[in-house]
Amino acid sequence: MRRLIAGTALALLLAAGAQAEEVSRGTGAVVRGLDKISGEVKDMEIPNGGVARMGSILIALGECRYPEGDPSGNAYAYLAIGEDASDGPVFTGWMVAASPALNAMDHRRYDVWVLRCITE
Repeated sequence: MRRLIAGTALALLLAAGAQAEEVSRGTGAVVRGLDKISGEVKDMEIPNGGVARMGSILIALGECRYPEGDPSGNAYAYLAIGEDASDGPVFTGWMVAASPALNAMDHRRYDVWVLRCITE
C-alpha cells in the first residue's frame, strides 16, 4: 500500500512537472543494475517496450522521457521489474535519474536505477 501511495504521488509530481516543462521521449534508456552479493555492475541499453535480464530479474522499459534538449539531465523512465521466483512484479513505476532514491526498487539482492535516455 505504501509503495502504491508513493508511486501515485510520484506520478502526479511528474505529470505536474511535465506540464511546466517541455519534455521529449527517448527511444530507450540506459539502466544500471547492481548485484549486491557478487558486486557485478551491469549497464543495459533497453529500447522502449524492451526487456533486459540481470541474473534472476527481468527489467522491462515502458518509456523514457527527458527535459527538452537535455537527455542526461533529469531523465525519468517507467520500469516494471520481475523476478524468476516471484509471481508478480517486484517493482513497477517511474524512476528518476537525478533522484534514484525517490522511487527506488526495494530488493534484497539487486539495485536498479536509470542513468539517462537514449535519443537515437
